[in-house]
Amino acid sequence: MFNRIRALIIKELLALLRDKKSRMVLIVPPLVQLFIFSFAATQEVKNQTLAILNQDHGGPAWTLEQDFTAAATFSKVIRLQRPEEIPAVINEQQAIAVLWIPPDFSRDLARGQAPQVSFILDGRKTNAAQIVQGYGVRIINSYRDKLAAGTGQQSGVTLVARNWFNPNLDFRWFTVPSLVCILTTVIGLIVTGLSVAREREMGTFEQLLVSPLHPLEILVGKALPALLVAMAEGGLIVLIGVFLLQVPFNGSLPLLFASMGVFLLAIIGVGLFVSSLAMTQQQAVLGSFLFLVPATILSGFASPIENMPHWLQTISYANPLRYFMTIARGIFLKDIPAAVVWGQTWPMAIIACVTLSMATWLFKKRME
Repeated sequence: MFNRIRALIIKELLALLRDKKSRMVLIVPPLVQLFIFSFAATQEVKNQTLAILNQDHGGPAWTLEQDFTAAATFSKVIRLQRPEEIPAVINEQQAIAVLWIPPDFSRDLARGQAPQVSFILDGRKTNAAQIVQGYGVRIINSYRDKLAAGTGQQSGVTLVARNWFNPNLDFRWFTVPSLVCILTTVIGLIVTGLSVAREREMGTFEQLLVSPLHPLEILVGKALPALLVAMAEGGLIVLIGVFLLQVPFNGSLPLLFASMGVFLLAIIGVGLFVSSLAMTQQQAVLGSFLFLVPATILSGFASPIENMPHWLQTISYANPLRYFMTIARGIFLKDIPAAVVWGQTWPMAIIACVTLSMATWLFKKRME
């Protein structure tokens, strides 16, 4: 039995590694995606354009204007002359926000009153607008504290913010561990999803059926090469993330790879199920992405799971990517203990048993 499975594993690995197109698909796209997403998939707001309408031109108003223009968030500033110019700037997306300083700003400050400054944001860019609004509030608070220090009045409680696990809020520290999960998912799905479909297209599936291999042995021989390839690809991504992209790795590498193995078994079960259903490799790829896109969305990568409706949060418990995402981020940035890793691993083990059992049942049924 073991000799037959070993022969099938060697045959699968040779089929993958000898085919130039397969090698390109397995190696080049994940590395390209790693570099692109590490720098492009960010929720930081940079290089934005700010429009300013300063109708006061007094000293305090000029200082406030300089505080906004000096912010790293805004790389370009448009200065407006009339309020009538504001709608066109927002409608045509020339600027994400407009700072409107009224003509009586300096006079109200001199009188001890609290003048109002308008900050008009482009609500079509919901996430970016909220972040820019937060930046604007911080600039205003800093300006208010400087005024209080200049007049000798007490400015109230000073808030000192500290960010644990990511002191400089470098978004790559969040993105790269997530990409370890997503890209290993892609590799595991694609390799297993194409395995049986490729045999059907090449006409070699019938040879497997008449061979002395049991259906379960065929599945094991299809699953283990995908597991080895995906684990190797995941290890390469981790190395690039740590040594090239400078993302800290504070946890246990054996724990990461042990949980990755369980996670990939769950993904391979899905891939084998899709591959057993598909008649062509094109159908297998489409079926794999039919699972990949919802799984990525429900993993907490793009938006927190807590922000989703309760029925979607319930569905996400059946998503193995949700658990491995928590493990990868925790091991990279927080050095989570083995007990916490196990708390996220055993649900993936149950999902793996379910997906592999379904794939075995479907494969046997299709062979009848």
